[in-house]
Amino acid sequence: MNRVKISERIFYVGTNDRKKHLFENNWPLPAGVAYNSYLINDGKTALIDTLEFGSKDDYIDEINSILDGKSLDYLVVNHMEPDHASMIGEILKNFPAVTVVANSKTFVMLDAYYKLPRERFMEIKEGDILDLGHHKLAFVMVPWVHWPETMVTYDTTEQILFSCDAFGSFGTLDGGIFDDEINFDRYYEDEMRRYYSNIVGKYSNMVQKAFAKLAGISVKCICPSHGPVWRTDPAKVLGLYDKWSRQEAEEGVVIAYASMYGNTEKMADTLARLLAEEGIRNIRVFDVSKTHVSYILSEIWRYNGLILGTCAYNGDMHPMMHLLCHEISVSQPKGKTFAIFGSSTWNGAGAKALMAFAENEKMAMTGEAVQLLGAATDEKMEGFKAMAKEFAAKIRK
Repeated sequence: MNRVKISERIFYVGTNDRKKHLFENNWPLPAGVAYNSYLINDGKTALIDTLEFGSKDDYIDEINSILDGKSLDYLVVNHMEPDHASMIGEILKNFPAVTVVANSKTFVMLDAYYKLPRERFMEIKEGDILDLGHHKLAFVMVPWVHWPETMVTYDTTEQILFSCDAFGSFGTLDGGIFDDEINFDRYYEDEMRRYYSNIVGKYSNMVQKAFAKLAGISVKCICPSHGPVWRTDPAKVLGLYDKWSRQEAEEGVVIAYASMYGNTEKMADTLARLLAEEGIRNIRVFDVSKTHVSYILSEIWRYNGLILGTCAYNGDMHPMMHLLCHEISVSQPKGKTFAIFGSSTWNGAGAKALMAFAENEKMAMTGEAVQLLGAATDEKMEGFKAMAKEFAAKIRK
């Protein structure tokens, strides 16, 4: 196969994973995922991050082919999560003279997995330069994007940012590796937002701190650890991550409900119709028992309105609504216009549990919660008319 070049001396040595069903054994991967690794073949040679163990059978062979008899001098570890780092052991075994380049927090993690003499490690600090010859690598610490040891590597010579999980995406690279070779808007943007909202969203304030650190640095190409390489329009992905980390949402509403026997579902559909009559065009309705929470959370991140509804279940909200509320609590989407509804047969426990969740998360409710006992009749849902009118007016602001 033809070698994929980022530039004259920098090579893409990543791979696609279409076998894994769940990323981190949690997030569905219907379109798979790419693991990206990069090799710099300069006067000195450097591999930037590795792959998930077993994802590429010829990984070592490809590295050796590019090196063409040269040794591998450095392994740069931006992040220790196994989807980037679990081939470190194979690299150390196959290249016994390699020096591992990482920051002090990474070394603590490395030591927990690989017992190596300290002379195999090169500790670098913010702003240090690793001179490879033509290429000179600088290092910027971006803790909690999204682990405490995470850093990014910047090639000062060609202004290439090796950004690790930042600017990454779910989805395999199906022939097109670079942004100018793919239809990003159609095939990748939704999966990038789902990746961001579920993997990185909790740390949005740290993403903004990373942006501040990188301000003023010219970036001509972004090489993330997942998803496409941005060589033509890096400003596009920078803009999306900036928008999402600032939690700048579009006008629209997500209605997520849990229903056992159809009454709460009928409430959701009634409310959705009333919102449409009020002129809201972006309305997404989800049954939390049918749609994986990661997709719902991605849409919550996208739109500025959120309405949750649940039936009562064992004196509480439905378990699958509990799961969504947990993920909302973890990822902490901000600035949402928020409302609640619920149904029950005797005590309204589901809606009460949602109201307790809202109070705990400091999510201000729009209007009164709409609750009903028994069958979901039009008369019992009369309160949705006022909710829809007030809610629509608020999200349009």
